[in-house]
Amino acid sequence: MTQITMKALLEAGVHFGHQVRRWNPKMAKYIFGERNKIHIIDLQKTVKELKKAYKFVREVAAKGEPILFVGTKKQAVEPVETEAKRCGAFYVSERWIGGTLTNFATIRKSVARLKELEKMKEEGIFNLLSKKERSKREKEKNRLEQALSGIKDMEKLPGVVFIVDPTEENVAVREAKRMSIPIVAICDTDADPDLVDYVIPGNDDAVRSIKLFCSIIADAVIEGKESIDKKQQEISEETEHYPETGISKEELEKEIEFKE
Repeated sequence: MTQITMKALLEAGVHFGHQVRRWNPKMAKYIFGERNKIHIIDLQKTVKELKKAYKFVREVAAKGEPILFVGTKKQAVEPVETEAKRCGAFYVSERWIGGTLTNFATIRKSVARLKELEKMKEEGIFNLLSKKERSKREKEKNRLEQALSGIKDMEKLPGVVFIVDPTEENVAVREAKRMSIPIVAICDTDADPDLVDYVIPGNDDAVRSIKLFCSIIADAVIEGKESIDKKQQEISEETEHYPETGISKEELEKEIEFKE
């Protein structure tokens, strides 16, 4: 498991919440105090909850379930894309498209259209079109690519959604809840923790804080996937048995040698 230290959290500014007047009282149990009218998040609680979230994400990844990162505000885009790609997760870093989870079949049709346009361009079909028609197809492809590139290969609903700022991504939260998909989220002092299954109390505005959390969750995904690879390797290293006889390959080879 990735080492989660108070020092790293402090250096990333994870403890800085929002202005006191903007708080959600439901976050009270995660708040240490206030300084200069800014709420200070209790980092001991952050470490505790982050470990729970890490373990859960790792378990979901170990089952081979898709993981979806969501963060569309400016400071979240780069960390979300970078860390999702690093761990092989899917991501939404542009505007959330309504129905991404609740109308997944329609989203898949849009993805199919995107892949069709990509194939047309790759095969040079665009060059055979009129200038006007080619421009139209290019714009359509670019629009779909911008919206769907991070979930293009996500063929089924995710096993968990990791969200940077559930207040900002309220539509994604509602859709995940409706589809009974567990939510792991960075919850600042203005968030409603009741909407989140695994609350990570922390600064969801500072780039360093977002990067740190995204990196840790990505590590959990990688660790989970590695456990799958390890199990598959162990299975492949086991003696191969023939289902018809129950005799191992090695035993069968020895029997053949003996008879010869």
